[in-house]
Amino acid sequence: MTAGLARLTDELGILYGGDYNPEQWEPAVWREDVALMREAGVNLVTVGVFSWSHIEPRPGEYRFAWLDDVLDLLHDAGIAVDLATPVASPPPWLGHRHPGSLPTTADGTVLSYGSRNQFCPSSPAYREAAVAIAERVAARYAGHPAVRMWHAGNEYGQFCWCDRCAERFRDWLRARYGTLDALNAAWATTVWSQEYGDWAEILPPRVAPYHRNPSQELDFRRFGSDLLLDLYREQKAVVRRHDQGRPVTTNLMGFFGGIDPHDWRADLDVIADDAYPDPASPDAPADAALVNHLARGLAGGGSWLRMEQAASAVSWREHNLTKSPARLRTEVLQALAHGGDGALFFQWRQARSGPERFHSAMLPVAGADTAVHAGVRALGAELRALRGLVGERVHRRVALLWDWPSWWAATQVALPTARLDPLATLQAWHRELWRLGVVADVVAPGDPLQAYDLVLAPALTVLERPAADRLDAYVAGGGHLVWGPFGGVADGLAHLHAGRSPAPLRHVLGVSAEEWVPLPDGGSAVSWAGPLTGHHGTATTLGERARTDGAEVLATYDDGPLAGSVAVARHAHGAGRAWYVGADLSGPGGGLEAVLRAALDDAGVALGGQVPGVETVWRGGTLVALNHTDRPATLVLAAALAAGPDGVRAAAALTDVLTDARHDASATLPLAPYDVVVLTGRMT
Repeated sequence: MTAGLARLTDELGILYGGDYNPEQWEPAVWREDVALMREAGVNLVTVGVFSWSHIEPRPGEYRFAWLDDVLDLLHDAGIAVDLATPVASPPPWLGHRHPGSLPTTADGTVLSYGSRNQFCPSSPAYREAAVAIAERVAARYAGHPAVRMWHAGNEYGQFCWCDRCAERFRDWLRARYGTLDALNAAWATTVWSQEYGDWAEILPPRVAPYHRNPSQELDFRRFGSDLLLDLYREQKAVVRRHDQGRPVTTNLMGFFGGIDPHDWRADLDVIADDAYPDPASPDAPADAALVNHLARGLAGGGSWLRMEQAASAVSWREHNLTKSPARLRTEVLQALAHGGDGALFFQWRQARSGPERFHSAMLPVAGADTAVHAGVRALGAELRALRGLVGERVHRRVALLWDWPSWWAATQVALPTARLDPLATLQAWHRELWRLGVVADVVAPGDPLQAYDLVLAPALTVLERPAADRLDAYVAGGGHLVWGPFGGVADGLAHLHAGRSPAPLRHVLGVSAEEWVPLPDGGSAVSWAGPLTGHHGTATTLGERARTDGAEVLATYDDGPLAGSVAVARHAHGAGRAWYVGADLSGPGGGLEAVLRAALDDAGVALGGQVPGVETVWRGGTLVALNHTDRPATLVLAAALAAGPDGVRAAAALTDVLTDARHDASATLPLAPYDVVVLTGRMT
């Protein structure tokens, strides 16, 4: 994955540009675009994502002359192309001639063409047409010197519940279970008289009178992700018939529930991600960092590419705040600090028509003489100067475990509470880390953990035996684990583990629970002990009726239905330690920050700079300090230096900034509103 990106950045440096839709404009505009791209420092544009109908206006009738001219024009200007197989949005003729290619919702509604993404992933008509157009594009442009990367499809996430998808779902289930007896056992179909006697009886989880089988729903989510992956692989195989060398990828969408990207990453030559943090959210900087950590985790700790972001406002929220060029710079350099080796946008030129005409772009509809475009040009120049960061790895000692099946299982119906949102829990835990100046990777339970001193599992509802064994070995070998509420509840089919919870891991935690208990509005007070003595907190939403089985009790419930039960505990296991956090402590004054601070100290993880709204990140030997607020801030460098790599921490020479403060870790760094300062640490 990183190697595919490195081939591009070795040649081009930090990748900079965005989606380019020349089919919406006259050729005279193309020439203006290319001239302005050169001035802005653009070196890579994505072409053709939504161009299917312009290339193939009628079945089998192809128009490539316009695309020939565009690619030639870009190449002559030294601008590389990420060329799309334009299959994300079929032309109207496909839906008109083949109504069966249109998607069906869970309630049986057939969606119409006239928008985008209007296809059923199982439709033979769609698949044949998509392969045909991809074949034509790949055959024609595989040898074109402008093409440096291939973009297969776009933002895969389409689901369908039609009869064709039912057939493919049955095929997927046959491959997974082999026999109906095995499937009936896996889905526990004796519940509610749902035993299947014929494969033809099995349907996708469509709208029904009451709750659906949770095992069926989980498998359908897996099937949907695999079905879309099959579409992507089909497109990649077409490209590979004509081009064996250039990287092929598609754009992921951060914490999007429709696909499990951990199952996709082996097929992606470049980890590419789209992100649109909300300027209206006070937590946007922390949550944007979390998305960056996910992309880096998918890349195995290496570099990744931001494929889409907004230059200012988006057009799809109810209330779309703009962002200043200074804030845009902060967001882009934050992604760069977190391992991103490219900053691409949707899109280059703002559309004058269509549903996204109010979505911002690198070149606004008002033209080049605008604050947004001036910021884009300045950013391009700055990214060229930061080329030395390309390929450098981010310094991190903490991992956040995140699992798509856990997310799916914990958002089903008929749970103890519908208020404990696993993604919100992950975000809450990460926001505390972010405020403490700690950088973390987001990784899957099956990923290697030995490189991390501390592993956090805020919302791992599903826990399979292999993952439990890896966590057991990690802690026994000297690692530190913090286990969150409603964790280890079920297996991969959403069947509850037998015995006290979390059954596969309770010997590691030294705590076991017998019941999951929703807490009353207002929560329950918590009393603290041991290293947490003196703190105050309130548990909300959900707790567990738990007891210690050898763990040191650090917090108990004072009142409510769990009065006297264990809320937080710590247990030595082998050479390491495991923390049990059975309560939701993420609310204001809940105490989560105190628990995580103590666990970080336990694991020997140094905290970074902790100025509110200021983030510090080490990438290689470079410290990046980012002020995400609209107020001036002052950072004391000592904490930021202490959290860096050992070599830089031991001997840091801060160049280009604070000349008189070299070797002086007590120096302060002034930061203007939305300012970013890059300090290069050099060994002395």
